[in-house]
Amino acid sequence: MGATCRAPFQERATTSVTTSGAQAGFDEVIESPISSSSDVPVPATAEPGFEALGLSPEILRAVAESGYTKPTPIQAKGIPVVLERRDLIGIAQTGTGKTASFTLPMIEMLSRGRAKARMPRALVLEPTRELADQVSESFDRYSKYSKLTQALLIGGTSMDEQVKKLDRGVDVLIATPGRLMDHFERGRILLSQVNILVIDEADRMLDMGFIPDVEKICKMLPFTRQTLFYSATMPPEIQRLTDQFLHNAARVEVSRPATTASNITQELVEIPANDWAKREALRRLIREAEPTLTNAIVFCNRKRDVDVVAKSLAKHGFDAAPIHGDLDQSVRTKTLDRFRAGELKILVASDVAARGLDVPAVSHIFNFDVPIHADDYVHRIGRTGRAGRSGLAFMLASPRDAKYVEMIEKLTGNKLARRQMMDIEVREERSHQGGGHRGGRDRERGGRDRKRRDRRPEGVPYHDQVAAIEPAAVDAAPRAEAPRHEPRPPRHEPEPQEPRHEQRPPRAEKQHQDRPRQGEKRDRHQSQRQHNVEAAKPEAVDKSQLPAFLFRPVPVKKPEPQTEG
Repeated sequence: MGATCRAPFQERATTSVTTSGAQAGFDEVIESPISSSSDVPVPATAEPGFEALGLSPEILRAVAESGYTKPTPIQAKGIPVVLERRDLIGIAQTGTGKTASFTLPMIEMLSRGRAKARMPRALVLEPTRELADQVSESFDRYSKYSKLTQALLIGGTSMDEQVKKLDRGVDVLIATPGRLMDHFERGRILLSQVNILVIDEADRMLDMGFIPDVEKICKMLPFTRQTLFYSATMPPEIQRLTDQFLHNAARVEVSRPATTASNITQELVEIPANDWAKREALRRLIREAEPTLTNAIVFCNRKRDVDVVAKSLAKHGFDAAPIHGDLDQSVRTKTLDRFRAGELKILVASDVAARGLDVPAVSHIFNFDVPIHADDYVHRIGRTGRAGRSGLAFMLASPRDAKYVEMIEKLTGNKLARRQMMDIEVREERSHQGGGHRGGRDRERGGRDRKRRDRRPEGVPYHDQVAAIEPAAVDAAPRAEAPRHEPRPPRHEPEPQEPRHEQRPPRAEKQHQDRPRQGEKRDRHQSQRQHNVEAAKPEAVDKSQLPAFLFRPVPVKKPEPQTEG
């Protein structure tokens, strides 16, 4: 059977091949020649079936029950290489069935053997929880007649259930790097028996900062393992990683890296550089597409914009919900299930949902933000145009996004069709007034609470008692005496205390004669203030340093004369 699929490499003219791979396929244009770093065998027939790939009858039965009869190019070229136990670098567009290209041969090779407790035989690394869950579903679907077990190790779920599965023993471990390292560091898993390592969406691993963890995990595995790399793009950093951990790897490249499918209509919409105008343009595009729109994904660069756009669409009557990395795992799973079941029409997402998610019937893609990394554009629009369907992709861009648009066109090699939507009214955000700063946390100090605290009418002071600055006339006498004041004697000498004792009797006598009533505390404070002024005069204190309110004239009510009897 293997001999029938190993014909010499032949150059062919450009043809349109319709496939329906184990994950998804599309009308893909195969350009000739197909680049490969090693001579990968090409099937002799134009459209070989899964029977020609050397898979067992149990796997073929599971694939047939899934509704697929012919493999995609990445499956037709990659599965025989994997069955030969060679390392593989697979480069293909998103939606071409990369998941099945390593799942099917993995099941074939693991069917002969038995798992041990806490010692898996194969490891699949995924960058996100959603991708890991999708691979887990694919493995269960294709291995239902093979009696193999698998465990899913992702964050946001119970670790106790994961530990129970590991203790029973699993053949395949599907995990994200973070949760896998948590289990390994706690001694709950051993990686010494891993024979097959799959690193899916390797370039996304690089973008998310998982490459140090991936390098650490690779060093924990046996040297004789088989390593499979799959990605839609191959940046230089990933090439360095493959040179370090892969040995004599076959490079299967069904299309030029970072290309977009020909059955996706792409359009760039030029809009004003304003947030409100951007949301209005998105709403116009969705209304224009409503006759043919079955469901759509709106991509944003930032998580907070995902929430803002989802709320804006829901406010204007659209059926929309957000999904991003800060949401709880149960909420993310529920939202994706609703979207796949057709209960949710518009999914507003960050790039966490752009890589590898299999939602076959997505008709429209709206890029609310121009992706900063050009590779992300390829993965975003790859969510539409799957399984032979046509797709539409729109991207909103303002003049300040020209640099990123140029990078995308340079990467894909295509000039995007353009149209203008400059007739949108430009409205200023509330938080922009009076400052020019962006809203949210960037507003100027004080924020909205400053207006709440200051409720005074404009031009009116806080109260009607305003400290006057007129005591300057009172300070004239001390200032005139200041040049000729005598130095104060030391405090330990008794002489400075004598003048004070001489002045106290008259004050005490005055208080005895004009004793205020108990309720008149204001008079008492006034007499105390006068005493302080008199006591300060001999010491020649500069009263200009004192607060102005101390010298403010205060009306004093004269005490009523007391009548005898």
